[in-house]
Amino acid sequence: MLTTGAGDPATRRARGRAVRRSVPLEAHAEVLRKGPDPLALLEEQGRARVPELVPIRYGRMVASPFAFFRGSARVMAADLAAGPDTGLTAQICGDAHLANFGLFASPERRLVFDANDFDETLPGPFEYDVKRLAASLDLAGRENGFSRKQREAVVAAAATRYRTAMARFAGMRDLDVWYSHVDTEFLREQVAPRLDAKRRRRLERGLERARSRDHLRAFGRLTTVAGGRLRIRPQPPLVVPLEDLLPPEQTGDLTGALRELVDGYAETLQSDRRVLLGRYTLVDLARKVVGVGSVGTRCWVLLLVGRDEDDPLLLQVKEAEPSVHAEFLRSNRYRNEGQRVVAGQRLMQQSSDLFLGWRRTQGIDGVHRDFYVRQLWDWKGSVEIEGMRPRAMQIYAELCAWCLARAHARSGDRIAIAGYLGSSPAFDRALVAYADTYADTAERDHRALADAVAAERITATTGV
Repeated sequence: MLTTGAGDPATRRARGRAVRRSVPLEAHAEVLRKGPDPLALLEEQGRARVPELVPIRYGRMVASPFAFFRGSARVMAADLAAGPDTGLTAQICGDAHLANFGLFASPERRLVFDANDFDETLPGPFEYDVKRLAASLDLAGRENGFSRKQREAVVAAAATRYRTAMARFAGMRDLDVWYSHVDTEFLREQVAPRLDAKRRRRLERGLERARSRDHLRAFGRLTTVAGGRLRIRPQPPLVVPLEDLLPPEQTGDLTGALRELVDGYAETLQSDRRVLLGRYTLVDLARKVVGVGSVGTRCWVLLLVGRDEDDPLLLQVKEAEPSVHAEFLRSNRYRNEGQRVVAGQRLMQQSSDLFLGWRRTQGIDGVHRDFYVRQLWDWKGSVEIEGMRPRAMQIYAELCAWCLARAHARSGDRIAIAGYLGSSPAFDRALVAYADTYADTAERDHRALADAVAAERITATTGV
């Protein structure tokens, strides 16, 4: 359960400080592993997924230790569960690595920056998210050729920013915490001055690219006219239209199920957004491969049109499996995993997609599965991590850490968390040590996967 705070601020702060007696700040430096073999965990996870897509997942993960880390949230969830637990809960992202942050459009058409992947979200110890972010920073730094000192500076900057941001949120009114955000104005005023001229220009180009990546651009890239009708363009094996995926006698059943899903999912939207969705008609659908860790889950792209074919809407319908943290935290109060994802996203994000909703539907195999729905693209942009220099990664790390602190401050007891973290750099130093040790662990796990692929014990399709 979320601990949103009870009592006056002094009592809540004292409650957080008291936690240090059972979980000292220095304890967070330790990495523990008591669970099953990491590859066994991944293979277990893959058994519930689309069999022909699982090799693509392994192919993407074997590319590098950082890629392995991105796809192995299940492995780290078991490792975190074996470590210290402050009991100071917030709504956690559950997979807060640095590639799961980016730019997207708010319903008010502001370009905002925030976490953007909530498949693993659950109420949980706040430190789980901070540790996953820290480890991802160390691994990304290694991949970019940073020295140990440079990596430590990046991780320390993220931990410090999380701690100081939480202290600031602890002193703010509840509504002020809720309204805090990062948008283009924030980036230009707070981030750009810390960059050199070349990187300021790169930031501006990135903002403009994000604005150009809207639903119309996605429409142009993903659709074509064939046989006199609008359809999704085949790009196998990553995008496969339904009619190319199943025999004719089965396509009708699945199309009907997905039409029912769209109609039913509308019930989870605000009333005004249901009216807007009701103006669109489903015309085509395709299976799509997404991400790294998500590869193999059932994901569909739905093409809808409104006034005419120049008025498109592309929706992504993604399977929602139980969170990788579920067996350890047991804090999911939702019967529908799609609802869990949507509720967590709405709680953590400063602003969520206009068409974000959920639904359960039955597949042609007779199995009921949970899904969540959102727009495919809407002013979406991400930072190029490959090739990022130490100074730029440090600034980016601080931005991600601030967003995590704001999300946790909204959903948890920010005053107790701030009281626990305190004003000394003890937590920061512990996170630096943790990140370095866990990066070593991830590199060993990656080598184990590479060896299993080389020995043909695990099948991996690379370059896809």
